Amino acid sequence: MPIRPLLLLAAAALAAPALAAGPLQVTSQVMVEAKQRAADGTTRIALVPAQRVVPGDRVVFTLAYRNTGTQPLADLVFDNPVPRGVAYRAPAPNSPAPELSVDGRRYGTLAQLGAAGPDAVTHVRWRLARPLAPGASGTFAFHAVLK
Repeated sequence: MPIRPLLLLAAAALAAPALAAGPLQVTSQVMVEAKQRAADGTTRIALVPAQRVVPGDRVVFTLAYRNTGTQPLADLVFDNPVPRGVAYRAPAPNSPAPELSVDGRRYGTLAQLGAAGPDAVTHVRWRLARPLAPGASGTFAFHAVLK
């Protein structure tokens, strides 16, 4: 029988150590987009750990999770409050779209919530549709901008 924890996780504003309460290991990280010049003179955008950010910087919040136990984990929900001074923009490429909230209680799309736009988002949340098998892992991420 699968273990059925309900996890509500808040990512820290900076990289956080692993949360290891039981068989679910979760880490959060905040990266900032930085321009880097290559030897050939071209410029590219790279993600680097967010040590210092200023208004207008584009950041990526990432939640990585892993089942370190021997039983499947079911009914997992990952809830990430959007810190004050940060505006949600969109899910990161290759990350499923999260449910959004403007009050931390009701979740849905911006249109379902009647939100004025992504700046009103206060929480992003993902639900795993299937139990997380032993040894399985995954990542959720979203883009934001510092106000």
